[in-house]
Amino acid sequence: MTVASDRVAVVVNGNAKRVTEDLVDILDQIVASGDLFVSRSLEEGQEIAERIVERGYPTVLTGGGDGTFTQMVTWVVRAARARGVEPPRFGFLKLGTGNALAWALGAQSGVVADLGRLRREGGSRSLRLLEVEDVMAPFAGFGADALALKDFNDVKAFFQKVPGLRRFGTGGLAYAVSIVGLSMPKVLVLPEQPVIITNLGAPAVRLGADGQPVGAPIEAGQVLYEGPSRGVWMSTIPYWGFGARIFPFAEDREDRFDLRVVDIGSLDVARNIREIWKGTYRDARLHDFLAADVRISFERPQPFQIGGDAYGTRREIRARITEPVRVVDYYAPPPVD
Repeated sequence: MTVASDRVAVVVNGNAKRVTEDLVDILDQIVASGDLFVSRSLEEGQEIAERIVERGYPTVLTGGGDGTFTQMVTWVVRAARARGVEPPRFGFLKLGTGNALAWALGAQSGVVADLGRLRREGGSRSLRLLEVEDVMAPFAGFGADALALKDFNDVKAFFQKVPGLRRFGTGGLAYAVSIVGLSMPKVLVLPEQPVIITNLGAPAVRLGADGQPVGAPIEAGQVLYEGPSRGVWMSTIPYWGFGARIFPFAEDREDRFDLRVVDIGSLDVARNIREIWKGTYRDARLHDFLAADVRISFERPQPFQIGGDAYGTRREIRARITEPVRVVDYYAPPPVD
């Protein structure tokens, strides 16, 4: 079975808080028959990806947050490669919590509005992602963000076991309890973690405080950074959730991602939160590199996240930039008939 060249597959995460039965009914009335997919498990998601590739949808929109986008892009691209066909264009519906991709691609809060904008003003561009542990994602990292995700998952699991708290398991209360009660106290007392980051690919570039290259290129096999850290983050887009421009140099080169080693403490973050949020904060303990392929090694396992989803702890990972995928970008020029 194949579909028309203008059909759009819409995949929503049925477990996302904002994906209600009412929203699914609304989407079902807007999207062409059979083009709406609701995934409630990893197994369902992978089966949906196979059907999308088999039918040959030219565009796939994901709704449910950065993690939903990450999973679906990974599965669809993998299925397309197995069949020897080009992957579809991917778009983002703002239905999750952080929604970093919404800021990078111009998606709005109104899902219905974005579906209407798709043909009217939805241009396209290429976007490279990270590949970490066979997962394609816009960002990943070790540190406070991964620790907060782990703590949130622990609190959410606890809430699910208590009947009176179950309905708060994915909401603000669970976030508040996990961050204030667990994550912040840990971050305040945790020691710096020694890390070694080695370049495995094309020459990497160290950036100065002004974002300009400093020193000679770092060749494959050479160490980019060896020293203390409180976080090691990487991204191909400038944003984390809620519009925080944590990676101001992520779009400087299409063939590199922004690798950021952070050694500032919680008090520094509190004092400079406005500049950090805008991406203008500079400090000698903030180290930026433009890299294509690296190995990150810690002395002991650290909390780790990929695309906003907690992945437990890792002592060592490899991160590299992917081949481009096509994405719907409302900042890009619209298609011309």
